Amino acid sequence: MAARVNKKRSFLFVSKVLGKHIPVNPYTSLLSGAALAILLYKELVPQAGQQMDELIGEAVKGLLDSDYAQEAYRKLMEERLAFAEPIRFVGFAETATALGHAMYQVFAYGASYIHTTREDIPGLQPIIRFEEEHSHAVDQRCYVLDENAFAGEGPIVLVDDEITTGKTTLNIIRDIQAHFPRKQYVIASLLDWRTDSDEQAFTDLEAELGITITPLSLLKGKIEVQGVPMLDHAEYAGRAGHAEHAATSIAEDTTDASGIIDHCFEEDASGFERVVHSSISTDGYANKAPYLKYTGRFGLQSADNTALDAEIMRTAERLKKLRSGQRTLVMGTGEFMYIPMRIAAELGPNVYYQSTTRSPVYPHREKGYGVACGMPYPSPDDGTVRNFIYNVDPGQYDEIFVLIEREPDAQRMQPMLDALTRLGCDQVHVVYFNRLTGQESKGARI
Repeated sequence: MAARVNKKRSFLFVSKVLGKHIPVNPYTSLLSGAALAILLYKELVPQAGQQMDELIGEAVKGLLDSDYAQEAYRKLMEERLAFAEPIRFVGFAETATALGHAMYQVFAYGASYIHTTREDIPGLQPIIRFEEEHSHAVDQRCYVLDENAFAGEGPIVLVDDEITTGKTTLNIIRDIQAHFPRKQYVIASLLDWRTDSDEQAFTDLEAELGITITPLSLLKGKIEVQGVPMLDHAEYAGRAGHAEHAATSIAEDTTDASGIIDHCFEEDASGFERVVHSSISTDGYANKAPYLKYTGRFGLQSADNTALDAEIMRTAERLKKLRSGQRTLVMGTGEFMYIPMRIAAELGPNVYYQSTTRSPVYPHREKGYGVACGMPYPSPDDGTVRNFIYNVDPGQYDEIFVLIEREPDAQRMQPMLDALTRLGCDQVHVVYFNRLTGQESKGARI
């Protein structure tokens, strides 16, 4: 656990499998989503119970032993499971975008996936929007390229890394049901901490809307929060200057890293399909670099998986040629998690994965505490948002690959580059999948 710098919720369960705050074997993260998929199949196809129990055993073995995670994940994927009717998956931004994608990916056909986003894309109308009440950034929305993405009566699976009260889930169910009514919802999460009164709220909504809501989780339990957050304490404010942005810089005396190397995967006929839309931030910045089509932000179908898998493999082969160290970290950024995670899984041994995050956590170095150190910087896409890199110590890795979906303006990118340089790693590769047209390359070492 760690202290969360948030007046609405003062604590954070720091997942050892999610790949957000703690570096993990990428297959461990992929396996956590696949394990939820097996639980789902067992729930909706009861006659497959014995077979699914065996696969659940493999998944648990892989989650407990990172050396077995890859083999366990391969076994689950080889089953090529599918349902008799279409099924739709929705992953919650930002932490569960990859978890939801990994869960959806297990099913060979008949599935679709979309993740919510906090990005504002003026050229598209969100198909649903709701609030994540406990978050420091409450607004969530879904954009789709296919207006029929939620049509039909098949079940919708809502995927989050953790359910504490379930209010976010209830909010999105209400919004979906108002526009795309159906009879069945499933909520899938790594952790389920709902109290009896929280669970009663789900029962009440089932009765009110005439639906069923089935919960699935890898761990379920009860928690009790005592005390009052020390948000006014001077130490708690940290060196970042404000309690809501607290973090401690971990490498103030190691700024002489050998450099950052810039790569771009757009200029050489990359096979990734693109969506040409701009985003606009709360501080008025419009990023005109295109999006990748199959991240999940705009929805995707099982039929899209073959092309996406092929491009992930192709990209991983190219990054393999750039590897020069024995200890490598691949870093996703914000909501852009699944593609970097999959690429990391294909780069060979001694590769770890984690993502940047906008979650403000108080770092503290003590055994058993979830976040030992953190590096804050203003988000390149929105200067009003502070992002963080957690649990990366100087010398921990020989090299870091930072995978960024869309290149921001050079001036707005500089604080992140400065933060990466201060991590104390010999070499950092910044990889842009989509470059701003007309922007001068920063390809030289800095």
